[in-house]
Amino acid sequence: MADDLFKPSEQQAIRRNAPLAVRMRPRTLEEFIGQESFLGEGRMLRRMILADRLTSLVFHGPPGTGKTTLAFIIAARGSCEFRALHAASAGVKEVREVMDQARAALATRDRRTVLFIDELHRFNRAQQDVLLEDVENGTIILIGATTENPFFVINSPLLSRSSVFRFEPLSKAHIVALLRRALSDSERGLGKYAITADDAALEHLATISDGDARRALTALEVGVMSQLRAVGDASVPVHFDLTVAAESIQQKAVVYDRAGDEHYDTASAFIKSMRGSDPDAAVYWLAKMIAAGEDPRFIARRIAILASEDVGNADPRAISVAAAAFDITERIGLPECQLTLAQAVIYMATAPKSNSATSAINAALDDVRENRTLPVPARLKNAPHPGMKAEGASVGYQYSHNFAGGISPDQDYLTVDKTYYTPTDRGYERHIAAYLEYVRQLRKAPGPSTSSGH
Repeated sequence: MADDLFKPSEQQAIRRNAPLAVRMRPRTLEEFIGQESFLGEGRMLRRMILADRLTSLVFHGPPGTGKTTLAFIIAARGSCEFRALHAASAGVKEVREVMDQARAALATRDRRTVLFIDELHRFNRAQQDVLLEDVENGTIILIGATTENPFFVINSPLLSRSSVFRFEPLSKAHIVALLRRALSDSERGLGKYAITADDAALEHLATISDGDARRALTALEVGVMSQLRAVGDASVPVHFDLTVAAESIQQKAVVYDRAGDEHYDTASAFIKSMRGSDPDAAVYWLAKMIAAGEDPRFIARRIAILASEDVGNADPRAISVAAAAFDITERIGLPECQLTLAQAVIYMATAPKSNSATSAINAALDDVRENRTLPVPARLKNAPHPGMKAEGASVGYQYSHNFAGGISPDQDYLTVDKTYYTPTDRGYERHIAAYLEYVRQLRKAPGPSTSSGH
C-alpha cells in the first residue's frame, strides 16, 4: 500500500492529520461509490478484481472521482506486491528500482507486483518506455491514473497493453451519500461530533463540487471544523446549514483544461449546438467557456468559422455579424464582450443553415489537388500587351454587361462542365437558386450583342 512509502511513526501522523477526504477513502469495493458502468455488479473490471485476474489498467477522468482510491482497493485485495509512485516526483531511477524489486519478488516468492503511478501523463515518452518491457512480459501490472486523455499523453505501445477505463464525475446522489457517510463515521469521519446537517446544505455541496468528492468533503470539513474551533469545544452542537455550506465551498470551480479534453469537447458541443439551431444549448456552452476562463478570441474565431461553414449564403449577413463580434471582442475584451459573443451566438444558432459554400470549395480543392489542372480558357486570359493578344489571349471574350440580364449566352468559364455550388432552398439561397436558374435560361437564348467589351 501507499503506507509502504513511510515509516510507522510517519504513517500514524499522516493518518491522524489527514484531511477528511483522505480519511474517508473507501477501503473495499463494497464501500466504493460510482463508476457503475464498469464497476457495478457483474461488470468487467469488478469481475477482474474479484477473480484476481488483473491486466495493466489506465484510469482516466476528472479529479475526485475515485481513480487513486480504486487503485488502493485493488492493492488491498490482490495477491500481488504493491508499489506506488507519483509521476511528478519520480524519475527513471525510481522506476528502475521498482522494476528490479518486482523481478526479485517474482523470482524468489513467485509474486507479481502491481505498480500504481499517479498522474501518469507527467512521465515523458522516454520514462514511459522504461515501463514497457516489464508490462509486456507480465513482471508488473501497471495501474496508471491520469486526468488527461490517455490516447494523447500515453505511448501507444503501453496503451495497447492496458485496459482503459473512463471515470465520470460523481452524481449529486453519490456525493450526498459520501457526505452522509462522513457525518456518521465516528472512526474516520465527523461522527464523534454533535453535527446536524440540513439536506439543502448537502445538496448545495453536491451541486457546486461538480462531481468531485474530494472538493465536497473538504468543504464539509471546513464548515464543521471552523465552527468547532470558534467555540473551542468539540462537544458543542454544530449546525451545518445552507449559509455555512455556501461559505465553505465558495465559488464553483468549472472543470476545464484549455489544452485538454474539456476544452475540445466543450468547443465541439458549442459549435454543434449553433449548427443544430439550438440557441439555448449554444449559450450554455458559451457560458461554460467564459466561466472557465477560455480566451474570448478563440470563441470569436469559432463563431466566424461557423458563419461561413454552416450558415453561408443562407444568411449572408452572418459573416458580417461574426466579423463585428470578432472586432469588438478584440477591442474591449471581457467581461463586456460576453454580451457581444452571446448576441453573435444566438444569431448564428437562429440563422438558416447551408454548407453549400463549404461543399463547393472542398470539391473544387479536391479536383485541383487530385486531378489534372485545367488550363485557363484563352478568351479569359489577361492581355495587357498586344503581343499577348496576338497569341489569342482574351480574343473572343464576351463582356457580360453588353447582353440581356448581364449574361453572355455563349461563353464558358471552365474547360469542363462542372458544378461545385448547389444552393439549398433555405434562407437567402432560395433567391440565389432562382437567380442561377434565370442565368441558365438566358444562356440558352441567343444574345443581342457580340461586342468584346473589356
